[in-house]
Amino acid sequence: MNLSNKQYSELAKDAEEPSKAWFNVPKAFLIGGFICLVGQGISDLYRYFGMSEDETAAFTSITLVLCSVILTGFGLYPKVAKHGGAGTLVPITGFANAVASPAIEFKTEGWVLGVGTKIFAIAGPVILYGTAAGVVYGVIYFICTRVL
Repeated sequence: MNLSNKQYSELAKDAEEPSKAWFNVPKAFLIGGFICLVGQGISDLYRYFGMSEDETAAFTSITLVLCSVILTGFGLYPKVAKHGGAGTLVPITGFANAVASPAIEFKTEGWVLGVGTKIFAIAGPVILYGTAAGVVYGVIYFICTRVL
């Protein structure tokens, strides 16, 4: 079967489901907001026990990452992400899930060829381009504040 680009576009358009943004956006907002609410609760709990601001921030992040990895390991985080969409991808928990999922998926191939090579398959580009963007913005900031 030989299709032109126009015919393929029409077939693809017919096959896609219409977006339910009016339903999905509020759901993502609520689920992402709930994750942030849990994070704030954890932060308040650490602060209640006398931790400094820096310690509270670090331990809150660590706790959220740990919870995300545990939920990913039990297969629960992907079920939440199915309904939460971007609301589960944006917080730090989504990044932890992006690192843990490939590690779990490829553990049968061994520690080196499985987990070691695939663990950053999803999160690697985020780290790479985030770091590169940080360097570019840092250079621009330096030039704007020191040179100009």
